[in-house]
Amino acid sequence: MKKLAIILLLTSFLLPATAQLPLELGLKGGFTSSKLTTDLSQYNEESISKFHAGAFARVNIGRIYVQPEAYFNSKGGDLKDDGVVNSFDLKTVDVPVLLGLNLIKKGPVALRANAGPVFSFVTKKELNSVDFDKDQLEDNFLAWQYGLGIDFMMFTLDARMENGSGDLYSGPNLESKSKSFIISLGFKIL
Repeated sequence: MKKLAIILLLTSFLLPATAQLPLELGLKGGFTSSKLTTDLSQYNEESISKFHAGAFARVNIGRIYVQPEAYFNSKGGDLKDDGVVNSFDLKTVDVPVLLGLNLIKKGPVALRANAGPVFSFVTKKELNSVDFDKDQLEDNFLAWQYGLGIDFMMFTLDARMENGSGDLYSGPNLESKSKSFIISLGFKIL
């Protein structure tokens, strides 16, 4: 009898997690690999690896969903020229607004695809360089994210690419865009 009670109790907790709610809220965090790209051939571009953390909401409308997010992130990269490293490190608040589609939904498992704009607001600028001016770094910028995600019960896993649509740095020496690869693990709290 005790075993049956335990199984019923566990089932009562798992069933709501598999149901598709119209509104889902959660926390997320993960790994960000970003770099600056430039069209000048004299620079070698190298990625930097950082972490991000924040929250998301998902509004489900059938197979389609809208997912706004907000998270703290680090972006930047290294540009090398004849052994001199120019290091860009930005702390940002990123606000993506993604439109998504549930490609496969079988019980507690879902495979998703999404894309949309991300608005980045710079909270801190660090530039270790003799070649570039910190004042030429933008205070905010627009980029585009696209990727895939998997949901399993209350857990989410996302992999996305982010491409800057404007220049992150605009100076007399260089114009540069930001590119990032983002992997996030999330937990739905609602």
